[in-house]
Amino acid sequence: MKKTMSPTHLSLVLASLFLALTNAQTPNKTPENHPKLQTYQCTKSTGCKPQTSRLVLDEMTHPIHQLSAPSLPCTNLTSSSSPNSTICPDALNCAKNCVIEGITDYTPHGVQTSGSSLSLSMLENGTSVSPRVYLLDEEGKKYDMLKLTGKEFTFDVDVSKLPCGMNGALYLSEMEADGGASKSSESKTGAAYGSGYCDAQCYVPAFLNGQPNVKSLGACCNEMDIWEANNVATSIAPHVCNQTSFYGCSGAECGFNGVCDQWGCSYNPYGQGNKDYYGPGLKVDTRRPFTVVTQFPTSNTTGKLTAIRRLYVQDGKVIKNAAVNITGTKAFDEVDTEYCSRPGGGTFMSLGGVEAMGDALGRVAAALPSPPEYARNVFYLVNCQGTSSVSAQSAIASYAFNVAALSGNSPDELVKVGSSPFVS
Repeated sequence: MKKTMSPTHLSLVLASLFLALTNAQTPNKTPENHPKLQTYQCTKSTGCKPQTSRLVLDEMTHPIHQLSAPSLPCTNLTSSSSPNSTICPDALNCAKNCVIEGITDYTPHGVQTSGSSLSLSMLENGTSVSPRVYLLDEEGKKYDMLKLTGKEFTFDVDVSKLPCGMNGALYLSEMEADGGASKSSESKTGAAYGSGYCDAQCYVPAFLNGQPNVKSLGACCNEMDIWEANNVATSIAPHVCNQTSFYGCSGAECGFNGVCDQWGCSYNPYGQGNKDYYGPGLKVDTRRPFTVVTQFPTSNTTGKLTAIRRLYVQDGKVIKNAAVNITGTKAFDEVDTEYCSRPGGGTFMSLGGVEAMGDALGRVAAALPSPPEYARNVFYLVNCQGTSSVSAQSAIASYAFNVAALSGNSPDELVKVGSSPFVS
C-alpha cells in the first residue's frame, strides 16, 4: 500500500549514482543539481566501501511548462494526472510544446543531504511538499538497479517521533533503468529527471515513462515494500505483477483483480496479534534508534528466492523477527510461500508469489517517498482510533539508513551496522 513520511534522515548503503540528463519533455535552460549522498556497498570478503551517490526527485516535482507560455503547465488544468490535450495530443507535439526545468536547489522541496544523511520533509514553511526521490547510478544516466536476491538490505532508523497515523517508507520499484527514455525517440530526458516511476498500485500519471499519458494508462510494476512503519507498527509487503518491468495497464487490468497484487503479502506483527514486540518500550523499542535488516535468501539448488526475513539490531543485540499467529495456521516469522498461501494471499500467489518477487529484485530501484498521507490514519498498519489526532505540523520523524548489500543470508552473519558499517 502507499507510503508516507515526515522529515526523514537516511544514510544508504547501496551501489552508486551521479547525474545526467534524461526524462519526458525537452530539458530547458535550468540545470539539474542532484544532491550528493554517501552510500555503501558491502560484501563479506571486502567489507563496506563508501561511494558518492546522487538523488533525483520524481519528474512531476520538476517544473513542466509550456514553451510559449512559461506560466502555464502541460498538465490538464482540472486534473494534474492527465496531460493537456491541446498542448500534448501526442509525444511528438508534447516534446515540441513542453519543457522541463531542472532543480538547482532541492531544499525547498523538502530534500537535504549531509554526508550519509538524507532528510525528507513533508512540510516546508507550512506548505506540503512530500518529496519522492530515487537513486541514480554513478554516471547519472540510469537508476541504480539493485540486485538484492541472495543478499540483505540494512538501515538504521529513528521512528520515535513518527506517531500512529503516519507512515515512513522505503521501497523498491521495478522501473526501467533509463526511466523510459529508450521507449520513444521523442524522450529527451529520463532517469536523471526522475521519470518512469511505477508500482503495484498502477496509479495513473500525467506522463508515463516520460511521455504524455494520452490514453490514461496505469503505471504498473513489481514493488517490494521493505519498510512501512511508525512508532507503533511496521509492515513488510511484497507486491508482484504478472508483467515484467514497467507495464501500462488499462481498464480492469489496473484494478484489484488486474495485473498486479495491490494488497501484497503483508507481514505486520502488531496487526496480526503480536502487540508486545514492536513499539515504545517493547522488544524493539521505538523510543530509540535501531537497525533494520531485511534478508532475501535463495535456494542452493535453484537460486530462486525462498523467503523474506526480518531482523533488528538494537544496543548491539540481534532481535529475531516476531512470530505471528494466524487462525488455522502455524506461527510464522518470515514471508515465504507457505505464509503467503494462507487465506488472503491468493492473488499474490496466483501472480507468481515469492519466486516472482525474487526475480524482480534483480531489476529494482530504490524509492524514498514522503507522500501526503498525514491527513488520514494508515489503517493497514494499525487502527489508530482512540489515539490523539496527529497533525502534519506536530509529526516529525528522523531516519538514518545504512543500507548494505551482503552476500550472505544467515542471521548470524550480521554483527553490527553503524555509521561506519562493517560485516564479519
